[in-house]
Amino acid sequence: MKITVSVTNDLVTDQRVHKVCTTLMQNAYDVKLVGRKFRKSSAVEREYPTDRMRLLFNHSFLFYAEYNLRLFFYLLSDKADIYLSNDTDTLVANYLAAKIRRKPLVFDAHEMFPEVPEVSHRPLVKAVWTQIENWIFPRLKHCYTVCQSIADIYNRKYSIDMQVVRNIPFAQKANSPKRKILPILTDKKVLLYQGAVNIGRGIEWVIDAMPYLDDCVFYVVGSGDILEKLKRKVCSMQLEEKVIFTGRVPFEELPAYTACANIGINLLENRGLNYYYSLPNRIFDFIRAHVPVLSVDFPEIRRIVAVYEIGTLIDRHDPQFLVKIIRKMLIQTKNEIGFELANLELTWEQESETLLKIFNDCRTI
Repeated sequence: MKITVSVTNDLVTDQRVHKVCTTLMQNAYDVKLVGRKFRKSSAVEREYPTDRMRLLFNHSFLFYAEYNLRLFFYLLSDKADIYLSNDTDTLVANYLAAKIRRKPLVFDAHEMFPEVPEVSHRPLVKAVWTQIENWIFPRLKHCYTVCQSIADIYNRKYSIDMQVVRNIPFAQKANSPKRKILPILTDKKVLLYQGAVNIGRGIEWVIDAMPYLDDCVFYVVGSGDILEKLKRKVCSMQLEEKVIFTGRVPFEELPAYTACANIGINLLENRGLNYYYSLPNRIFDFIRAHVPVLSVDFPEIRRIVAVYEIGTLIDRHDPQFLVKIIRKMLIQTKNEIGFELANLELTWEQESETLLKIFNDCRTI
């Protein structure tokens, strides 16, 4: 069966969608991934076909309107047997195309879209996305999301059966090389953040602590809305040699960066339900590399970090407190047993069983 998967990003760094597409392809589905292309987008090479649209608008409601309109006509002519919509910002086009062509629609909620920081504090914009979800979500028959907390909220609100497929990496191969890509700094410990450089990620908190951590360097691997603002902050604090921005990295290369870290940073701000119930894939990337995690104490994160004892959970972020916690973590003995158990039990191969059941159910429609 032919599945057309759609996203609003340019495909380069989206690990979750790549894992989904790869799994479906390996299970005899004919998969094509559709996204958009920026002027500076890197080339993508996948084992499955990809298609990226160049748009006139790349920001604000004009982007979402243009993309969904063009995606709608694209999907109508694409003749897919199943549509997979990733996040609410692709849902309108997929829902209408599936309705007209009478084909199954599968929805993957990567987050609670109306609760993302870029939306949650803009009442009109939030209302629009909420109305879209109020319209379509009660009609969803095949859907899944990234954690149980978000699934519970949507299931209660819309009386649907949203499943859970966590964003866990593939099982680590026993002979996989732990290649490192960052410079070898024998006298420095590496603090590492990887992911979108957007508002509410707590990157500023670590930057504020860096003047007091002479034996550390902080790498920020990724790009996003506040990258230039953070670069100016680092420059004004004269921390250019202690806080290093690598820019965006293709997910295929990311493990080589992760392997360099002594501590993995996951300090989200509590900016609404979407962040509070999040379970970032960087947590699992750190687990794969046996990197202790310094994280906020949010429910879904606690279920992983505390249960396997592979990091430290905090509820404060003032600079001196962070310095104290980081120094303590750097001298602690790593819980290798906890990392080994987590890597054994938390694998995409196990997680994807739910995914395949959802798509196999679509075959009977």
